[in-house]
Amino acid sequence: MDTLAEMKRTALVAALRSCQLFQGLPPADLRALAGITVTRQLAKDEYLFHEGEPSRGFFVVRTGALNVHRLSDAGKEQVIHIFRAGDSFAEATLATETGYPAEARALESTQVLRVQKHEFLALLRRQPELALRMLSSMSQHLKVLVGRIEDLTLKDVETRLANWLIKRCPEPESPSPVLIELPMTKRVLAAELGTVSETFSRTLAKFREQKLLSVSGKTLQVLNPARLSAMLRA
Repeated sequence: MDTLAEMKRTALVAALRSCQLFQGLPPADLRALAGITVTRQLAKDEYLFHEGEPSRGFFVVRTGALNVHRLSDAGKEQVIHIFRAGDSFAEATLATETGYPAEARALESTQVLRVQKHEFLALLRRQPELALRMLSSMSQHLKVLVGRIEDLTLKDVETRLANWLIKRCPEPESPSPVLIELPMTKRVLAAELGTVSETFSRTLAKFREQKLLSVSGKTLQVLNPARLSAMLRA
Protein backbone atom coordinates (compact mmCIF):
# COMPACT_ATOMS: atom_id res chain seq x y z
CA MET A 1 0.00 0.00 0.00
CA ASP A 2 1.42 3.44 -0.89
CA THR A 3 2.09 6.08 1.73
CA LEU A 4 -0.94 8.28 0.90
CA ALA A 5 -3.36 5.35 1.05
CA GLU A 6 -1.86 4.22 4.35
CA MET A 7 -2.25 7.73 5.79
CA LYS A 8 -5.91 7.77 4.74
CA ARG A 9 -6.49 4.34 6.30
CA THR A 10 -4.81 5.47 9.53
CA ALA A 11 -7.00 8.60 9.66
CA LEU A 12 -10.13 6.48 9.11
CA VAL A 13 -9.09 4.12 11.90
CA ALA A 14 -8.68 7.08 14.26
CA ALA A 15 -12.10 8.44 13.31
CA LEU A 16 -13.77 5.06 13.86
CA ARG A 17 -12.02 4.61 17.19
CA SER A 18 -13.55 7.89 18.39
CA CYS A 19 -17.03 6.44 17.86
CA GLN A 20 -18.56 4.85 20.97
CA LEU A 21 -19.80 1.95 18.87
CA PHE A 22 -16.25 0.83 18.11
CA GLN A 23 -14.36 1.83 21.24
CA GLY A 24 -12.30 -1.03 22.61
CA LEU A 25 -12.01 -2.89 19.32
CA PRO A 26 -8.51 -4.18 18.55
CA PRO A 27 -6.53 -2.37 15.81
CA ALA A 28 -6.94 -5.24 13.34
CA ASP A 29 -10.75 -4.99 13.51
CA LEU A 30 -10.65 -1.22 13.16
CA ARG A 31 -8.46 -1.53 10.07
CA ALA A 32 -10.91 -4.05 8.63
CA LEU A 33 -13.76 -1.57 9.23
CA ALA A 34 -11.75 1.24 7.65
CA GLY A 35 -11.41 -0.91 4.55
CA ILE A 36 -15.20 -0.96 4.06
CA THR A 37 -15.80 2.69 4.94
CA VAL A 38 -16.27 5.60 2.54
CA THR A 39 -16.16 9.32 3.30
CA ARG A 40 -18.73 11.90 2.23
CA GLN A 41 -18.59 15.66 2.61
CA LEU A 42 -21.90 17.53 2.98
CA ALA A 43 -22.53 21.24 2.63
CA LYS A 44 -24.84 23.01 5.07
CA ASP A 45 -28.48 21.97 4.44
CA GLU A 46 -27.45 19.16 2.07
CA TYR A 47 -29.33 15.90 2.61
CA LEU A 48 -27.48 12.70 3.40
CA PHE A 49 -30.55 10.56 2.75
CA HIS A 50 -34.32 10.80 2.49
CA GLU A 51 -37.02 8.71 4.15
CA GLY A 52 -37.59 5.44 2.29
CA GLU A 53 -34.29 5.61 0.40
CA PRO A 54 -32.62 2.17 0.27
CA SER A 55 -30.01 1.73 2.97
CA ARG A 56 -26.43 1.58 1.75
CA GLY A 57 -25.01 1.40 5.25
CA PHE A 58 -24.86 3.25 8.54
CA PHE A 59 -22.95 6.39 9.44
CA VAL A 60 -20.43 7.89 11.81
CA VAL A 61 -20.19 11.68 12.08
CA ARG A 62 -16.58 12.74 11.66
CA THR A 63 -17.08 16.51 11.85
CA GLY A 64 -20.11 18.78 11.93
CA ALA A 65 -23.70 17.87 12.82
CA LEU A 66 -26.74 16.24 11.23
CA ASN A 67 -30.41 16.73 11.93
CA VAL A 68 -32.34 13.45 11.65
CA HIS A 69 -36.04 14.21 11.37
CA ARG A 70 -39.38 13.17 9.96
CA LEU A 71 -42.07 15.25 8.32
CA SER A 72 -45.60 15.20 9.67
CA ASP A 73 -48.62 14.96 7.39
CA ALA A 74 -48.87 18.74 7.70
CA GLY A 75 -45.30 19.11 6.51
CA LYS A 76 -43.92 20.11 9.92
CA GLU A 77 -40.39 18.93 10.65
CA GLN A 78 -40.03 16.90 13.85
CA VAL A 79 -36.43 16.50 14.96
CA ILE A 80 -35.65 12.99 16.18
CA HIS A 81 -32.07 13.66 17.18
CA ILE A 82 -29.04 15.73 16.28
CA PHE A 83 -25.89 13.70 15.75
CA ARG A 84 -22.43 15.19 16.20
CA ALA A 85 -18.81 14.14 15.88
CA GLY A 86 -18.29 10.62 17.21
CA ASP A 87 -21.97 9.64 16.99
CA SER A 88 -23.18 6.75 14.88
CA PHE A 89 -26.69 6.37 13.47
CA ALA A 90 -28.89 4.35 11.09
CA GLU A 91 -27.49 1.04 12.36
CA ALA A 92 -31.02 -0.38 12.52
CA THR A 93 -31.27 -0.26 8.72
CA LEU A 94 -28.73 -3.08 8.53
CA ALA A 95 -31.46 -5.53 9.46
CA THR A 96 -34.21 -4.28 7.16
CA GLU A 97 -34.89 -3.80 3.47
CA THR A 98 -37.40 -0.98 4.00
CA GLY A 99 -34.82 1.78 3.73
CA TYR A 100 -34.05 4.73 5.94
CA PRO A 101 -36.98 5.59 8.27
CA ALA A 102 -36.28 9.35 8.39
CA GLU A 103 -34.50 12.25 6.71
CA ALA A 104 -30.93 13.34 7.50
CA ARG A 105 -29.69 16.85 6.69
CA ALA A 106 -26.41 18.58 7.49
CA LEU A 107 -26.78 21.52 9.87
CA GLU A 108 -23.36 22.84 8.91
CA SER A 109 -20.44 21.71 6.81
CA THR A 110 -20.26 18.05 7.82
CA GLN A 111 -18.17 15.00 7.03
CA VAL A 112 -19.62 11.54 7.57
CA LEU A 113 -18.24 8.04 7.25
CA ARG A 114 -20.50 5.43 5.68
CA VAL A 115 -19.81 1.87 6.77
CA GLN A 116 -21.09 -0.05 3.77
CA LYS A 117 -23.98 -2.37 4.49
CA HIS A 118 -23.23 -5.62 2.66
CA GLU A 119 -19.52 -5.55 3.47
CA PHE A 120 -20.26 -4.88 7.14
CA LEU A 121 -22.76 -7.74 7.38
CA ALA A 122 -20.11 -10.06 5.93
CA LEU A 123 -17.66 -8.78 8.54
CA LEU A 124 -20.17 -9.46 11.33
CA ARG A 125 -20.38 -13.07 10.24
CA ARG A 126 -16.62 -13.32 10.61
CA GLN A 127 -16.44 -11.23 13.79
CA PRO A 128 -19.60 -11.98 15.87
CA GLU A 129 -18.42 -9.83 18.83
CA LEU A 130 -19.16 -6.80 16.66
CA ALA A 131 -22.80 -7.83 16.62
CA LEU A 132 -22.90 -7.60 20.42
CA ARG A 133 -21.54 -4.07 20.21
CA MET A 134 -24.22 -3.17 17.71
CA LEU A 135 -26.92 -4.36 20.10
CA SER A 136 -25.44 -2.28 22.90
CA SER A 137 -25.24 0.84 20.73
CA MET A 138 -28.81 0.51 19.47
CA SER A 139 -29.98 0.04 23.05
CA GLN A 140 -28.35 3.36 24.00
CA HIS A 141 -29.95 5.10 21.03
CA LEU A 142 -33.35 3.72 22.04
CA LYS A 143 -32.94 5.17 25.54
CA VAL A 144 -32.15 8.57 24.01
CA LEU A 145 -35.21 8.44 21.76
CA VAL A 146 -37.53 7.32 24.57
CA GLY A 147 -36.25 10.16 26.73
CA ARG A 148 -36.76 12.62 23.89
CA ILE A 149 -40.34 11.46 23.33
CA GLU A 150 -41.00 11.94 27.04
CA ASP A 151 -39.53 15.45 26.93
CA LEU A 152 -41.57 16.45 23.91
CA THR A 153 -44.87 15.08 25.19
CA LEU A 154 -44.66 15.77 28.93
CA LYS A 155 -42.62 19.00 29.17
CA ASP A 156 -43.02 22.51 27.81
CA VAL A 157 -40.24 24.45 26.07
CA GLU A 158 -39.28 26.32 29.26
CA THR A 159 -38.79 23.07 31.14
CA ARG A 160 -36.83 21.51 28.27
CA LEU A 161 -34.47 24.49 28.08
CA ALA A 162 -34.03 24.64 31.86
CA ASN A 163 -33.23 20.93 31.91
CA TRP A 164 -30.73 21.35 29.04
CA LEU A 165 -28.98 24.16 30.92
CA ILE A 166 -28.88 22.38 34.28
CA LYS A 167 -27.31 19.29 32.70
CA ARG A 168 -24.39 21.53 31.71
CA CYS A 169 -23.89 23.05 35.17
CA PRO A 170 -21.14 21.24 37.15
CA GLU A 171 -22.94 22.02 40.45
CA PRO A 172 -26.69 22.39 39.80
CA GLU A 173 -27.42 23.38 43.42
CA SER A 174 -24.82 26.14 43.52
CA PRO A 175 -25.81 29.83 43.42
CA SER A 176 -22.60 30.66 41.52
CA PRO A 177 -22.99 31.70 37.85
CA VAL A 178 -21.98 29.20 35.13
CA LEU A 179 -20.90 30.06 31.58
CA ILE A 180 -22.07 27.74 28.80
CA GLU A 181 -20.66 28.07 25.29
CA LEU A 182 -23.18 26.83 22.74
CA PRO A 183 -21.65 24.14 20.50
CA MET A 184 -24.25 24.95 17.85
CA THR A 185 -26.38 27.85 16.62
CA LYS A 186 -29.49 28.88 18.54
CA ARG A 187 -31.56 27.64 15.59
CA VAL A 188 -30.04 24.18 15.94
CA LEU A 189 -30.55 24.13 19.70
CA ALA A 190 -34.19 25.15 19.18
CA ALA A 191 -34.63 22.21 16.81
CA GLU A 192 -32.99 19.86 19.29
CA LEU A 193 -35.42 21.05 21.96
CA GLY A 194 -38.32 20.36 19.62
CA THR A 195 -39.36 23.94 18.98
CA VAL A 196 -38.95 26.75 16.44
CA SER A 197 -36.55 29.69 16.61
CA GLU A 198 -39.26 32.23 17.48
CA THR A 199 -40.53 30.24 20.48
CA PHE A 200 -36.97 29.55 21.60
CA SER A 201 -36.11 33.27 21.45
CA ARG A 202 -39.21 34.14 23.53
CA THR A 203 -38.17 31.54 26.11
CA LEU A 204 -34.66 32.98 26.33
CA ALA A 205 -36.16 36.45 26.78
CA LYS A 206 -38.40 35.18 29.59
CA PHE A 207 -35.41 33.60 31.37
CA ARG A 208 -33.54 36.91 31.05
CA GLU A 209 -36.49 38.82 32.53
CA GLN A 210 -36.58 36.36 35.43
CA LYS A 211 -32.84 36.93 36.02
CA LEU A 212 -32.15 33.24 35.39
CA LEU A 213 -29.98 33.71 32.33
CA SER A 214 -27.91 36.20 30.40
CA VAL A 215 -27.11 35.82 26.71
CA SER A 216 -24.21 37.19 24.70
CA GLY A 217 -23.91 35.69 21.22
CA LYS A 218 -23.30 31.97 21.65
CA THR A 219 -22.41 32.37 25.34
CA LEU A 220 -25.15 31.67 27.88
CA GLN A 221 -24.64 32.42 31.57
CA VAL A 222 -26.82 30.62 34.07
CA LEU A 223 -26.95 33.29 36.76
CA ASN A 224 -28.08 31.02 39.57
CA PRO A 225 -28.17 27.26 38.87
CA ALA A 226 -29.85 26.60 42.23
CA ARG A 227 -32.82 28.81 41.27
CA LEU A 228 -33.10 27.09 37.90
CA SER A 229 -33.01 23.68 39.59
CA ALA A 230 -35.72 24.77 42.00
CA MET A 231 -37.87 25.84 39.05
CA LEU A 232 -37.57 22.33 37.60
CA ARG A 233 -38.71 20.81 40.89
CA ALA A 234 -41.67 23.16 41.26
